[in-house]
Amino acid sequence: MLTKTISLRQCETTRKQPLALTFHVPEKKICGIDQQSSSMGGEMSGPSGNRELGIAWIGLCCAIAVHVCDEALTHFLAVYNPSVIEMHRRWGWFPLPVFEFRQWLEGLMVGVVVGLLLSPLFFRGVRGVRPIAWLLSVLMIANAAGHTLVTILGQTVASVHVTRPAPGFYSSPLLLIASIYLILQLRKTARGNERARVQVV
Repeated sequence: MLTKTISLRQCETTRKQPLALTFHVPEKKICGIDQQSSSMGGEMSGPSGNRELGIAWIGLCCAIAVHVCDEALTHFLAVYNPSVIEMHRRWGWFPLPVFEFRQWLEGLMVGVVVGLLLSPLFFRGVRGVRPIAWLLSVLMIANAAGHTLVTILGQTVASVHVTRPAPGFYSSPLLLIASIYLILQLRKTARGNERARVQVV
């Protein structure tokens, strides 16, 4: 009888004690990156990096638009066309064409609009548009350097002299800065994407 009474008391004591349950939740990985590391501020090439790249692309497009306005207002074709004609005379294979003002301006305006329409792809981090950004950046750096060089020399070819500063010179620094900034963002996001691929593997 005493034994039964003790057993009943032990059961009642056990019922009153709360159960302590321990659950082990495994760390989840999204695209090969630990949630824990990302929540603690680990470096990732994600929306923030793509956002900076998209802004850099829009910045270059706007710089090109300003440069086109600068060239149009300073009569760029009055220097460009005679220079191209002289180069055609010397080298028949020279690839650059002669433009009429309206044809030249409309073509560049369409190019700027198309560039701005591509900006969502840069914000999304689409890899296919990166070569376009690299090519355009290099061309615009060469363009800015060309305007500066012509301003220093005061001529394009021996027979075509230019009143200093050359047409388009004033907006050339803006073009140069925007191009360099875009290249820096391309390099930055490329390193981020490489780290992400390594983590996935």
